[in-house]
Amino acid sequence: EFESSEPCRRFADWLRQLCRTFTTPIDVLDLGCGTGRYFWALEGVRELVGIDASPAMLAEARHPYNASRISAHAVTLVEGDLFGHEFEPARFDLVYSIGVLAEHVPLDAEVVAHVSRWLKPSGRFAFTTVHLESASVPRTVGRSVGRLMLPLTSGRIRRSLRARLTSHGLYADEVSIRELLDRTFTIESMMRLHSEAHLHNLCVARRKAP
Repeated sequence: EFESSEPCRRFADWLRQLCRTFTTPIDVLDLGCGTGRYFWALEGVRELVGIDASPAMLAEARHPYNASRISAHAVTLVEGDLFGHEFEPARFDLVYSIGVLAEHVPLDAEVVAHVSRWLKPSGRFAFTTVHLESASVPRTVGRSVGRLMLPLTSGRIRRSLRARLTSHGLYADEVSIRELLDRTFTIESMMRLHSEAHLHNLCVARRKAP
């Protein structure tokens, strides 16, 4: 399935190019690693930690796609809730998540706070979301009216309306991501990508110095 999916290959290329922006071996966390299908795309990794709540997924991750091409010096798999489990502060240079946040798990302030705490100073947070404009997002009458009203609102009303449009973090567009990350991260890049199921937003953000 991976080999037949152009978007999956592009996600892997995106991740590989991101790793190449680091100049030293890095410690990496895959947030919601699933079957570990992107482990092989990482380069220059000292320790790779994958966390997922599904034992069945982690069983697959022990024998992941392209296992012979995984170059991380050490791989550790953790069974647990993404944010019920706690990692020590400033442990990782890179935290990434593909196909999880603003798709299966809300992308919200709690997520951002956890990732910020786990990252080393100037570490990076790379993630994909389902874009608010994706054809997979239900086109209800209420959502259509809300989108028309949004430019006319401000302050608390605007924040409340945007939260409803994004289903409280289960979808995310460029504006909502910027608003969410603004205090703790500097966004380095954002781009859109179509997959078989969704319109995605791919974001890379660098943790601001304390």
